[in-house]
Amino acid sequence: MSDREYPILVTRDLIIFPSNSMPLTVASRRNRKAIDAAIESDGLILVVPVATHAKTGEATPDDLHRFGTVCKVDRSKSDSQNYQVILNGLYRAEIERISYTPDDKDIILGSYFAVDSHMDIDSETLDKLLSSGKGIAIEILKLSQGNGAQKLSDIVRGLDDPEVFIYLCASNLDLGIEEKLELLKTISIKYRLLKIIDILHMRKNSLQVQVEINHKLSNQMDKKQREVILREQLQTIREELGDMDESGSQLDYIPRIESSAMPDSVKKIAIDEAHRLEATPSASPEAPNIRNYLDLLLDLPWGNPEHEDIDITDARDTLDADHHGLTKVKNRIIQHLAVTQLNKGQQGVILLLVGPPGVGKTSLGRSIAKAMNREFVRISLGGVRDEAEIRGHRRTYLGSMPGRIIQGIKRAQVNNPVFLLDEIDKLSQGWGGDPSGALLEVLDPEQNNSFEDHYMDVPYDLSHVMFIATANSLEGIPGPLRDRMEIIQVSGYTTAEKFHIAKNHLWQSEIKRHGLIDQDVAIEDSALESIVHRYTRESGVRDLKRKLASVCRHLSEDVLTQDRSGTRTVVESELEDILGPEPFNPESAQEKLPAGVVTGLAWTPMGGEILFIESKLMPGKGKLTITGQLGDVMKESLHIAMSHVRSHMHKINRDFDYERYDIHVHVPAGAIPKDGPSAGITMVTSLISLLSHRLVSPKLAMSGELTLRGAVMPVGGIKEKVIAAHRAGIDTIILSSKNQKDLREVPEEVKKDVKFHFADTIEDVISKALSLELELNEVFTTHDYDHHRPQILS
Repeated sequence: MSDREYPILVTRDLIIFPSNSMPLTVASRRNRKAIDAAIESDGLILVVPVATHAKTGEATPDDLHRFGTVCKVDRSKSDSQNYQVILNGLYRAEIERISYTPDDKDIILGSYFAVDSHMDIDSETLDKLLSSGKGIAIEILKLSQGNGAQKLSDIVRGLDDPEVFIYLCASNLDLGIEEKLELLKTISIKYRLLKIIDILHMRKNSLQVQVEINHKLSNQMDKKQREVILREQLQTIREELGDMDESGSQLDYIPRIESSAMPDSVKKIAIDEAHRLEATPSASPEAPNIRNYLDLLLDLPWGNPEHEDIDITDARDTLDADHHGLTKVKNRIIQHLAVTQLNKGQQGVILLLVGPPGVGKTSLGRSIAKAMNREFVRISLGGVRDEAEIRGHRRTYLGSMPGRIIQGIKRAQVNNPVFLLDEIDKLSQGWGGDPSGALLEVLDPEQNNSFEDHYMDVPYDLSHVMFIATANSLEGIPGPLRDRMEIIQVSGYTTAEKFHIAKNHLWQSEIKRHGLIDQDVAIEDSALESIVHRYTRESGVRDLKRKLASVCRHLSEDVLTQDRSGTRTVVESELEDILGPEPFNPESAQEKLPAGVVTGLAWTPMGGEILFIESKLMPGKGKLTITGQLGDVMKESLHIAMSHVRSHMHKINRDFDYERYDIHVHVPAGAIPKDGPSAGITMVTSLISLLSHRLVSPKLAMSGELTLRGAVMPVGGIKEKVIAAHRAGIDTIILSSKNQKDLREVPEEVKKDVKFHFADTIEDVISKALSLELELNEVFTTHDYDHHRPQILS
């Protein structure tokens, strides 16, 4: 008996015999856990069937047979729902003991005895029986005429081991579970060999009867096929004589192909398919597949499109009418349209609009199509995980269809639309390949003039299509794919821009959507400003749109239930009844900050936001505690900040003793992971504020990284961070001097409300934030350390 217990894979109608390999799809949670447990150990697992009298549902140890097979897990692949494994049968096993795993009731364990065979037959008789069985098995393979029959016949001829022969036949014959179990647990070689020969005899007789029946049916089918051919010939004769009406003849394809704008190479393939369709009976399942293929080729727009002049002034007016703000983005789009106009329609550049949700990336694509007077096509790539979604399925597969790119061109009915690839950063990989790899050819101007969809299997010219992609973040886009596109950052809106968008676009859209366009309804500017300032705090305008929709629903109820004369106007005092209490403070996230708390600035894929660095002092033994799910970069910044504070403590607090206190640094919203090189100066300021007992203004924020020598390094995302600080009521911001050039992208209405201070060293930061002069550039010698040591420790 085995000294250890092995995980059990529970099956209902499956037995794996020794010396046999079997691929298996494992779906149940219990069996997946058993596979995982086996892989974590030595790869051995017991495959045990459920008794036929067991109830349906999840089996218990009492429901299992006491015979099974010890198998080796050869390979394993898994996805979110199933495991794909290959199990190799090693030897038979009689189960000694079955029990649950102590710490996991989902896994059943078992110990076993290895079962040996009893050679109860002499060698001469054994050879005769084995030869007879092999002959019958080869005859069965000849009658079945299946794939690999010849290869399997060669394997059978070479078998000398009776047990291997028995197991091979038992695995490939359609036997009941009880018959297979009997062959598995019987130890007598003679009995098992006679049993399998008897089964082979019955299988051979059954196949011979089936072959005779199929032969008779084949003769009848040949007669019917002859009739079909004669009827088609008769149909052709009638067409030549003009005796046939125009009832859907499939011979119209050839003249349509010849008159189309397809390239000659594609015409040749299409005409060959049309001739194949003529030779295919209309009742054949192949006929509709050929017709669908030809219909696609005929429906696609071919040839070079006529170049339409683009009025740059009208294009700018269109973009300005549809989108408020976004000046830099609109300027880049106008430049792109100008190049397209001068280059006679050739694209050359693929645009990638990157920004938070709700800032208008998708609607920008629609406006570009409107400005260029082109058709607009949009496909969403969020969650696409199959390469065939982009390149199509080959026509050899059942239910095959072209990919989304070709389907979009077919819908547009022109080969030069504005094609928007939405959420390109949400692509994922699955069993069907990598869709981002398939997009490499689509988005390469040097290659997409001969794009081949797997379904079409002929080249199609995509060079006239203007591709625009959108994404919330660049992190989810592979480098080779990102390299094919020109990145345009679409930042968030300022509060002033959001007010104009709400007044000039969203309000009119919402009252129309709620059926109020013919009613006398309005909203005061002060109410709109209050919604923007006090009820929304986002980079885009989606939440703002939802809030205006709530106001419109309230007005809809008033219009239907109350008899009012004149215009129904929403005023600021009504907002709390309509939208509830104000969720945001328009002045600042904090009215007052205690010592050790400093406001920092962060960038996220959703836009900029403010965050707080909090430090706390407590009695202890010099331990530093870090919380808030900080990444490695922010942890390194904190250690650098701590080194600065400790090396200059004689300027901050001479009486402080590290060995008597612990310091705890925390960044709130601890459930959210945070990382990035932008909080170094904020951490130093927080620690110095804590140890010097000096307060930092709640309306002051900062962003910058710090080196060990005290230099303030520039950071990214300045525009988004400054806009977020302005939304939160911050009026003073400290940045690195090297970030001063980035303020050119910040809207003027934001810059006039915020005062900026630029720092080269941490000394400049501390001087402005805490009015404390550190003189960080001085040389602190060993003599100085010895001089200050008694004062620090006293």
